[in-house]
Amino acid sequence: MSRQKENSGGLEWRLRVSDGSSEELVPERSIIHRVWLWVHSLVIALKLMIWKFMGKIWKLGADDPRRVVHGLKVGIALSAVSLFYYVRPLYDGIGGTAMWAVMTVVVVFEFTVGATLLKGFNRGMATLLACSLALGVHSIASQGGEKTEPIVLVISVFLTASAATFSRFIPTIKRRFDYGITIFILTFSLVTVSSYRVEKLVKMAHERLSTIVIGGSMCMIISTLICPVWAGEDLHLLVTRNMEKLAESLHGSVVAYFGEVEGDIGDDEPCKKSQAYKCVLNSKTTEELLANFARWEPPHGQFGFWHPWKQYLKIGTTLRYCACCIEALNASISSEVQAPESAMKYLSVSCIKVSSQCSSVLKELAKTTKTMTRSSIIDISVDEMKITVEDLRNAVKSLPVQLRHQPQQAPHLEAKEEAKRPLSTTLPLLEVLPLVTISSLLSEIAAGIEAVVSAVEKMADLASFNLANDENPTKNKPVTDPSSKQQEQDDAVKAVQMV
Repeated sequence: MSRQKENSGGLEWRLRVSDGSSEELVPERSIIHRVWLWVHSLVIALKLMIWKFMGKIWKLGADDPRRVVHGLKVGIALSAVSLFYYVRPLYDGIGGTAMWAVMTVVVVFEFTVGATLLKGFNRGMATLLACSLALGVHSIASQGGEKTEPIVLVISVFLTASAATFSRFIPTIKRRFDYGITIFILTFSLVTVSSYRVEKLVKMAHERLSTIVIGGSMCMIISTLICPVWAGEDLHLLVTRNMEKLAESLHGSVVAYFGEVEGDIGDDEPCKKSQAYKCVLNSKTTEELLANFARWEPPHGQFGFWHPWKQYLKIGTTLRYCACCIEALNASISSEVQAPESAMKYLSVSCIKVSSQCSSVLKELAKTTKTMTRSSIIDISVDEMKITVEDLRNAVKSLPVQLRHQPQQAPHLEAKEEAKRPLSTTLPLLEVLPLVTISSLLSEIAAGIEAVVSAVEKMADLASFNLANDENPTKNKPVTDPSSKQQEQDDAVKAVQMV
């Protein structure tokens, strides 16, 4: 208060109100003070934006540290090829075209080894073919004299560029050699056009090809030897994770739906896992790219020559079909038209059993694919899944009768016993339709999972998966007599029939 009085010359202004009281009039802040507050708030906002941006960068690197390593690898490759420009003996060997090696590293070095090898091969072969064809066209055009040479060169550029560009629309060529065709058109056009003015055309083409080979070789060596990132392993893990996500999503959706009927709505974990199938629906493009890159990679880890990478695409197709069915299942579950609570309680056990068995089969397939080991229990799991699906179908068929007479009885009653009971009242079709739809979708998902099992078994045959520990003949097993072995088989069959 005293400071404000000093600034105003010791005067104090007051405003008298109608009720007799008075209020002090505070002078307005100066323009400089307001500008300072605006600048201060701007600096704070900028600081918060920088911290938020740095947090995203840190999370990006923490989620996959290979990205940080990839950046370092690119820096090493660029530093290595730049020596051809800095060191005089190396510079004298290839001349000013050393910059092409730097450009090659920038455009060829990719995240995975397969992508780097594919791009390096495309760039090298495209440059070689383009330079060879351009030299041949130049030798033919130069035979006609100065007047006809530019005409021949223009026609050759027109025909070659048109044909090469059209070939990019062919699916197979576009998928594997699209980048190479682009480099071919660029190199052929540059060399052909330059041949009309450049005298030492052969030397220019040789230097350009040499520098590209140097840059591409540097990329391949560093990408393969220093912390390699294999596209095949990424594809293998992607398909495995998709199986696990489908298993979680299917069981989570059914448990979340029928758990509300049973009064168990406190756990939000099934609701969160029920949306994991969306990642499977959007994985087609990634799977195709990784499979294309994996074909170019040398043998590594458990993946040898001629590994069936195409089979992963077939497995992915069957998984996406199951994901579409799960999406339709979620749409039916979240529909506004709901079945009666009594009917939902009656089918809840059967539906949860089907989803549980389907999830168990998917998890076993994921384990089989991840470890590349044949499963010893997959056939039993599939049989149990078929039994639960059949029980669900029988429960749906007997739904009106069971609800009327014996709501507490087990759902798998024989049809003859059901026919003996008089049917006096049944539920309306529109009320039961949501449950029938959900049951039908569960049956369709089970059929899709059988297709996944077939695809995984075919891949196991093509890739020669190892036998399970209990099936490996090299393992030392205790000797058992035939009678005990037959007894174990009979017990297994009885267990399956009981389920």
